[in-house]
Order: sequence, then C-alpha cells, then structure tokens
Amino acid sequence: MTANVLLAGDVGGTKTHIGLFDAHAADDARDAPRPLERRTYVSADFDGLASVIERFFADVGSAPPALASACFGVAGPVVGGKVETPNLPWHLDAGALGARFGVERFELVNDLVANAEGIAALRDDELHTLNEGVVRPRAKGTPPEPGALISAGTGLGMALLVPDQASGGWIPMPSEGGHADFAPQTRHEQGLWQLLSHRFPDHVSVERVVSGPAIPHVYAYAYSAMSDHVRSKPALDAAMAACAEDLPRQISAAALDGDQIAKFAMKLFSSIYGAVAGNLALTAMATGGVYVGGGVAPKILPLLDQHFMESFTRKGRFQEFMQAIPVRVVLNSDAAFYGAARRALRAMIAQGSEAG
Repeated sequence: MTANVLLAGDVGGTKTHIGLFDAHAADDARDAPRPLERRTYVSADFDGLASVIERFFADVGSAPPALASACFGVAGPVVGGKVETPNLPWHLDAGALGARFGVERFELVNDLVANAEGIAALRDDELHTLNEGVVRPRAKGTPPEPGALISAGTGLGMALLVPDQASGGWIPMPSEGGHADFAPQTRHEQGLWQLLSHRFPDHVSVERVVSGPAIPHVYAYAYSAMSDHVRSKPALDAAMAACAEDLPRQISAAALDGDQIAKFAMKLFSSIYGAVAGNLALTAMATGGVYVGGGVAPKILPLLDQHFMESFTRKGRFQEFMQAIPVRVVLNSDAAFYGAARRALRAMIAQGSEAG
C-alpha cells in the first residue's frame, strides 16, 4: 500500500513546530494537506531535529508511520541538504535524517522558503495590508510579478519570490541578506550603529538591528538618547537590569502602552525594518509585492502602520516606484508549517511520477 502520510515542520531558533499530514485530504479551503497530528517544542531543549522527531512520535503515542516524504523549514543556510543553524548548536543532514526515519524524500529548506511556500495557503484575513500598492492584472496561466519576503523573529530572514511559468506561481529563492551590513541613514541610526559596533566589533549586521533579540539593543540606544529628558517605567528598568528573557515583548508592550523611551525605540526599530524591506524590494524588483513574516510584526502592527512605509518608500528617485509595491504582514504563524507540508506533498507527487 502506498504511504500517504507526510512529515513536515518549521524549525526556528526559539520553537520547532512539527506535524503529520494526510497527503490526500485538504485543510479547509487552504491549498495544503490536512494536519493529522501536530506539536510545538522549545528548540533549545533538544540537541537536534532527530531528537525532536523522536519526541514527537512518542508524544502522539504511535509508532512512526510509513512516510511518503518529509520537509522541514530551518532557520539557517541550507547547502547540499545540510545546515548548521546560526541560532542553535544543531548540525542537520537531510540524507542522514531520511535514513534514520526511513524516508526516501527528506528535504531541508531555508525557513523563508517554507514561509514563501505557505503564502499560497493563507486566507485574506490572515494578511494585514501596510500598503495597497498597485496590483496589475495578469493573463490566465501567467505567473505573478516578482515578489519578496522578509521575516524578523529570532533572526532576520529574507527570500526572493521568482515567477515560475510552469506552475503559475513563485519559486522561493533563499537569501541570507539578514547578515548583510547595517547601513545607517539618520543621526539616530548612526548612534545605534556606534553602540552596536562596541557590542559586536566584528560585524554589525542588519539582524543585529531588526529581529526579536535586537529590540533590547535598540531600546538601550533610545534610553541613552532620551533618559536625560524622560523616564521609563520602573518595571522596564528592572527588566533591562535583569536582562529578562521576555524583554523584547516587554519593550514592545510598553511602547504600545505609551512609555516614551520604549515608543521611541520601537519607532526607530519599525523605521529601520521598513528601510531594510525596501532595500530587499529594490533588489528583487518586487513589483508583485513584499510580505512581512515572522513573529515580531504581528505584535507591533500599530507601530508598523505608522512608521514602516515612510522609510520603505524613502529611496530618492525611486520613491514613486516604491509606493506602487503592495506590502502585507503575514498574521498566521503557521505559514511556514503549511508551506513545508505543501512542499512535502509536491515531493511525493514527483516521486510517484518518476515511479510511473
């Protein structure tokens, strides 16, 4: 009997989402297979993906089924089916994982590739529009215009969305643009760069400024720039002094609650996020749209609504070009989870075609 169960998931620096999917059943109205079982684990509690998979099978209470294919999105550069995760001490090998779990087609892809694959599975109410832009009509059977995806979470991921004539959709091309140089443009951005250059003397990357762990760095600069004039909330001062684990969340929440220093910090963060996304849009010629994924954006939507697009479009002679680009925030944190499942399903179908 042909196996019809897929194994797929999303490996992040903070959490790993994993599930079994029915290859022959759709999930509601989504263009994705239906989940049969799913779990979420703290990534740092494990020494690698194999351990997570074994724990998952133990938790669902059944022996591992015969799997048709498997795919995991991983936060890190995947080369030749292998990846060393930058935010976890994991060394993953798709071939070794496939052999261990008896899966002929076991694929590791960059997490932004999985995210991009999952965009097609999103409903309209799972996207928040920052800029309507200009959506040009396209003839039936033709692919969309080029797009881009940027995602701030534990790190900063990027992907280019390349039109594919054969499928009528996009081919996601992974990028490690989050590790490119941070290029400050304003006085405050220059001040932030100076602070970061002391903390990270080897290289100040964009990820050091735009990611969840970067938020306390931005707040530290904002505090140094404003503390002579205004005071932050005592609870936030205590959290900073204690290097609280949930400090990014506390700073974001304080900004939305009106704390002046936190508000200034998150305005600076949102503005730089927009500028970096705009640079990616120019690189990709993303006239088909830019998608903002990751765990940070949905938590700070009011701040992005106010500050993101101004810096996104501030590209000199290309300002009008930038204003025409649609920009949307991905609200569903399961985008990469479903994207990995869609990719595993395609691998299963391809395998069947080759066998036939």
